[in-house]
Amino acid sequence: MKIMHLLQMTDSTFPVGTFSFSNGLETAAHLGVVRDAATLEQYTRSVARQGAFSDGVAALLAYRAAKEENLAAITEIDRGLMLFKMNDEARMMLQRMGKKLAELAVKLFPDYSPIAEWLEEIQGESTPGSYPVAQGLSFAASGLGEEELFASHQYGVINMVLSAALRCVRVSHYDTQLILQRLCAESGALYEEARQMTFEDMNSFVPEMDIFASLHEKGNMRMFMN
Repeated sequence: MKIMHLLQMTDSTFPVGTFSFSNGLETAAHLGVVRDAATLEQYTRSVARQGAFSDGVAALLAYRAAKEENLAAITEIDRGLMLFKMNDEARMMLQRMGKKLAELAVKLFPDYSPIAEWLEEIQGESTPGSYPVAQGLSFAASGLGEEELFASHQYGVINMVLSAALRCVRVSHYDTQLILQRLCAESGALYEEARQMTFEDMNSFVPEMDIFASLHEKGNMRMFMN
């Protein structure tokens, strides 16, 4: 059943390394910007919107290119997305998780040649291998649709922040689950916007998060990579 593929690739135990990253939350919590459930929800909503209109759009475009088995377009999206990122840790996160997912997807979908060809380009260092592009290819290979891809992407972004919050913000599991429920309910409206966007329409103007990331790169206090 397709729903089981969706659950597999969205599960927090899916081995791509999401647990290592906090999307800037660690620095925000250390500075007191995020300090309770209310400020955590505001922060996570900003992360979700930023993800929807940048990485989420790239994932959708990569999915469409994968459906057409257009490797040149996939590579162009991959390279362009990395240029879109302002801080080193964001690029590191996308590359590490992207390569892990590509390596896993080759085993999960051995008959789907675009993934194997793209992984060869990653290994040859001719393309960075970003995670949203890997998601797009994996979902195309699995037979799942665009809406499922976007839902999985958004769930992953939101859950990454909320999971990190349990270790560095004074909140409970009840708090994070309520936030998750509310933000997931907003994903449908975000999808309706994102699915109509081109690469040139992508945007991620949340400057505070890039400031947090730059501070984190030079900081001494670390449990996560941003």
